[in-house]
Amino acid sequence: MLFSEQNNSQMPRRGSVEVICGSMFSGKTEELIRRLKRAKFARQNVEIFKPTIDTRYSEVEVVSHDRNAIRSTPVATPEEILLLAGNVDVIGIDEAQFFAPSLVEVCNTLANQGIRVIVAGLDMDFKGIPFGPMPALCAIAEDVYKVHAICVRCGSLAYVSHRLVADEKQVLLGETSEYEPICRHCFDKINKNK
Repeated sequence: MLFSEQNNSQMPRRGSVEVICGSMFSGKTEELIRRLKRAKFARQNVEIFKPTIDTRYSEVEVVSHDRNAIRSTPVATPEEILLLAGNVDVIGIDEAQFFAPSLVEVCNTLANQGIRVIVAGLDMDFKGIPFGPMPALCAIAEDVYKVHAICVRCGSLAYVSHRLVADEKQVLLGETSEYEPICRHCFDKINKNK
């Protein structure tokens, strides 16, 4: 039997987890917004969430560095996403690295309910250490899409978001005045000179 729209309504929804990861300025949020807008265009019910800590451009929108935006719901914990998910086909989650490790279980639960979950976040912190729940999310995802910025020092593919200000806290919201994307070679050179 050939697939048609008529029998599409009879097929069970298949949930999945997609992860978009990379350094700062690599286009993670841009790609998330693109995928969510396509789902909306396809008349799918879409909900977008971001951590309440992310207030750089907007308190209620997911905004890329290029100023593309999509309305979102800020949440303090991954469990709130389960409570607010409602009748949706697709869930987008931005800045996933800022969430607790329980985000992995929440994404699995949603996918097992037939929901397409698209997660974007930094894969590593400014020290080059895997960040928050991102490594585990990459492990459970059906699709992992790594995007790259360009190293501002040599033009190679960026590896990490190098912090330009003296602050050792893992979480420091910032932009180009606080971070720059650099490649592995330039990152190693900087660390050897410390």
